[in-house]
Amino acid sequence: MPIDQQEVWAAGVTYLRSREARERESEGAAKFYDLVYKAQRPELFFKSPPAKVASFGQKVRIRKDSKWSVPEPELTLVVSPAGKIVGFTIGNDMSARDIEGENPLYLPQAKMYSGACAIGPVVTLARFLPQGEACSIHLQIHRAGAQVFEGKTSLASMARKLEDLVSWLFKENDFPDGAFLLTGTGVVPPDQFTLHSGDVIRIEIAGIGVLENTVE
Repeated sequence: MPIDQQEVWAAGVTYLRSREARERESEGAAKFYDLVYKAQRPELFFKSPPAKVASFGQKVRIRKDSKWSVPEPELTLVVSPAGKIVGFTIGNDMSARDIEGENPLYLPQAKMYSGACAIGPVVTLARFLPQGEACSIHLQIHRAGAQVFEGKTSLASMARKLEDLVSWLFKENDFPDGAFLLTGTGVVPPDQFTLHSGDVIRIEIAGIGVLENTVE
């Protein structure tokens, strides 16, 4: 995988589709997700140490105590120790939606567990990534050889600037080895969908390639 000693962080509620999904997960916290979407300060959380990140072809996991788990395909920033975006890769932010929906304070358990993050397959240097609508993000999920979900979005649908997310990440924090930052998802499977063991998750982002992982 294209990661060494960097911490992996993630941003949430950066797309309208993601905000709507988070609001449906937890009616009591809906107003807070709406406020985060509109606020100057983004939602940022620690996702994974590098040792727990899966690469192309390796397995990602759904929690045994979750009944509603989904992948989240995300453009991922490769950030230098100086806080400069030097490259891009693909990230899969696995999420237990029912656990987070029960109580937003359960976010660490819904987002941070063994097998909850995949990154790859390569790093595309910053100057070579397509911009706006040309930077398409495509998710496919296959089960027993058949496609059970497909969704698409693009970088143009993101409500925040990439540089803004990085600047907030580096406020009162330092990253001697740099960092990876997942930038949120605009592709959310329907509420009745959940991943099964054996499903194949295929994420394609224009200008980077394909990240594919099997669920266990």
